[in-house]
Amino acid sequence: MEANDNQRQSNRIYDRNLKEWFEVPADYYEEYNRERTAFRKRMQDHGRCCCPRDKWWLCDMFCEDCEYRRAGDMLSLNAPEGDGSVTMLDQQEVSGPRMEDVIADRDLLARLIARLRELDPDADAILTLWSENDMISDRAIAKALGRPQRTFADQMKRYRTELRKIRGY
Repeated sequence: MEANDNQRQSNRIYDRNLKEWFEVPADYYEEYNRERTAFRKRMQDHGRCCCPRDKWWLCDMFCEDCEYRRAGDMLSLNAPEGDGSVTMLDQQEVSGPRMEDVIADRDLLARLIARLRELDPDADAILTLWSENDMISDRAIAKALGRPQRTFADQMKRYRTELRKIRGY
């Protein structure tokens, strides 16, 4: 009879939130125990768990609520370093363009477009042609606008010179 009690006891899982024991099938218990043990060992290797051996049965792999949890070797990127004002997140390199550069580029583009509209009454048509094909030639734009090619080329040269002044070179 004692052997059956010990065997039945080994197939029980404790729920820390409900503070109850649940009987489970032997195969489920083995799988759960294997997973729980591997998880606990991984956390202990990283210094995040200091659960004593006699309390291993409490482990439910939810370390956020565990009383034996430690910070270990994995700190948050928002954790302050040194004097407390700088975090690792502040020092992290971003792969894309900086937000300041994007805002500056948008502002520059808006000023260039506004100046082009001041210089040429057909600026919107020119911008539309450029947006459809960024490799379009001045000759093709002049033809689409119905202007003589040489006159349009001279105008575009003046426009580009004027727009370069806005860009700073």
